[in-house]
Amino acid sequence: MIRSLTGTSLIEYPGKICSIVFISGCNLHCPFCHNPELVREDLLDRQYGLSHDRVLQELKAREGFVEAVTITGGEPLLYGGLGDLVRRIKEETALSVKLDTNGTLPDRLNDILHHVDYVAMDLKSSPGKYLRATGEKAAFEDVRASIGIVRSLPAYEFRTTMVPGIVERDDVLEVLGETGRVKRYVLQAFHSRKTLSSDYTDIPTYPKGYIEATADTIRKLDLADEVGIRP
Repeated sequence: MIRSLTGTSLIEYPGKICSIVFISGCNLHCPFCHNPELVREDLLDRQYGLSHDRVLQELKAREGFVEAVTITGGEPLLYGGLGDLVRRIKEETALSVKLDTNGTLPDRLNDILHHVDYVAMDLKSSPGKYLRATGEKAAFEDVRASIGIVRSLPAYEFRTTMVPGIVERDDVLEVLGETGRVKRYVLQAFHSRKTLSSDYTDIPTYPKGYIEATADTIRKLDLADEVGIRP
């Protein structure tokens, strides 16, 4: 289900002003997730959603200012209408399309690739911490196929949220050792004001300097063409 649409973002699509379409529902249960309303069954309002026509209407109204649209979640690949939605966006607008995914559905990812321009895939933590990071819902082996798919694309990024207790600098370096050198890697700051698990709500987050030093280490080790930090 399409839960909502945000009109303008300057950070979600590299180099482009974009709108954001939020898809509800997720097959993971990451305790640090900052969008619990898109994950928890008791918070999913099945009566509240946007039609494809409404989404296209909103996007067309912003064309000329907005250059792209990011489809995120939740996990967008769980949405049965995703192919139709993306096809219509490409046919009826001039917007570029970015897809966010957790990488656990490689077959569905393959099916949608010819409609999207950019893919951002989450890498939750190092292999040994993957079960914990996903709420016991996925292991690193579950995302290996998607890593290979994404690395073959012309435009992509991998990203990791820096969550104390789940992701340390060594975890980032270990997961990049598993992927091999990537085009773009993004470290995301963890925001603890609202989380799926109360265990992670309002916990102290990493200082800015720690994340910047982690990014510098990735650069020095030449593990990515480009390293970004998302506040």
